[in-house]
Amino acid sequence: MLCNICPRQCNAPRTDRVGDGYCRMGTLPVVARVAPHFGEEPCISGTKGSGTIFFSGCTLGCVYCQNFDISNNNKGRIITPAELADCYRQLEQKGVHNINLVTADHFAVSVAKSFEIYKPKIPIVYNSSGYELTESLRELEGLVDIYLLDLKYISNDKAKLYSKAENYPEFAKKAVLEAVRQQPTACFKEGIMQKGVIVRHLLLPQGTKEAIAVFDWVKENAKEAYFSLMSQYIPCGEAVTMPIINRKITSREYE
Repeated sequence: MLCNICPRQCNAPRTDRVGDGYCRMGTLPVVARVAPHFGEEPCISGTKGSGTIFFSGCTLGCVYCQNFDISNNNKGRIITPAELADCYRQLEQKGVHNINLVTADHFAVSVAKSFEIYKPKIPIVYNSSGYELTESLRELEGLVDIYLLDLKYISNDKAKLYSKAENYPEFAKKAVLEAVRQQPTACFKEGIMQKGVIVRHLLLPQGTKEAIAVFDWVKENAKEAYFSLMSQYIPCGEAVTMPIINRKITSREYE
């Protein structure tokens, strides 16, 4: 196939196992980790954990990526849609609250096929950087219960500098709006989200104005969404060579 499923619009050839696009991945999923995860938002992780599946590769190029081996070095194993469906079963049998697909956007076709083989009886969480085509998200309608989307930047210059994607804000905002269209009403059961949208923003050093701009946009345009302001930034990868972001955030910045 010639791939144009993300905003990069590479039109690059992808076979089952080899890809020549920005993400450098084939169409078959490459999975780095399958396990219960307790580090998500409390309404996602709960007490039993979120059944996370970490997919390798990424359509962004964040200089501070904490999962560099997964996102850039493509660490993981190639599996089929049927094997991916088996991962859902295994996690579901462990009693997790949901199935959490982490950075699965570049494998969207295979993910859709996996749900044709087996659709879990617990909520499906689509955990994404937000750098998505609206058209691609529409293909997931009816399959995803919870959208857990980043909105990393409002300003194009920061998106270009820190994630090598100047057009990120344009597409991420549209992605949030599409997610809210699909899941406009948040539903909870015993404190655990069953349906809805959570918009995440990772606060960066000297990033308070950007964070406030992101929050204001969500408040004005996606009132149905919940908002998660994350404070766990640490300098990784290229960030250690960039003076502005080569440190943790301060408690004052977060407050």
